[in-house]
Amino acid sequence: MQIWTGLGNPGPRYAMHRHNVGFMALDVIADMHDFGPVQKKFSGWVQEGRIGSDKVLLLKPATFMNESGRSVGEALRFYKLETDALTVFHDELDLDPFKVKVKQGGGTAGHNGLRSIDKHLGPDFRRIRIGIGHPGHKDRVTGHVLGNYAKAEQDDLADMLGAIAAEAEWLAAGDDPRFMNDVALRLQG
Repeated sequence: MQIWTGLGNPGPRYAMHRHNVGFMALDVIADMHDFGPVQKKFSGWVQEGRIGSDKVLLLKPATFMNESGRSVGEALRFYKLETDALTVFHDELDLDPFKVKVKQGGGTAGHNGLRSIDKHLGPDFRRIRIGIGHPGHKDRVTGHVLGNYAKAEQDDLADMLGAIAAEAEWLAAGDDPRFMNDVALRLQG
């Protein structure tokens, strides 16, 4: 079993924030792959399903970003899994908008959700980095990250989330290069 966690903040006022793109990715994956109903567990919301032949638990922590590691840690301990079974979908300032990259382990780059997971579980988990772009100056980062996607970005956002979900089978199989390549190819058109 794998646990795929999307990072975000709970509640409707945060739903379209760039910081919530991890939640958005999980929602589209769940829809496209016919995951089961949402259940409250592990201080969050979970959905169970299969991607290809792999069993995957989708987890959206309801703890707010700064405490995401508590929810993720509960789920891993419950299923007796190590961090090699964990994939975290999150927004990434250091990638151009709508670019998607996979990274194994590493630092937190100031991301509070990653920092919380690192604190609870260590840094050795797979990350799906979803580019939101940098606003150009560090004083504008908070407003950018906690700002809604603009109307003009909605089609690109939908295309990117659809590409992530459509190619999720490669992630489940552990073929990260193929996942990144096929997502990029889908987004070229």
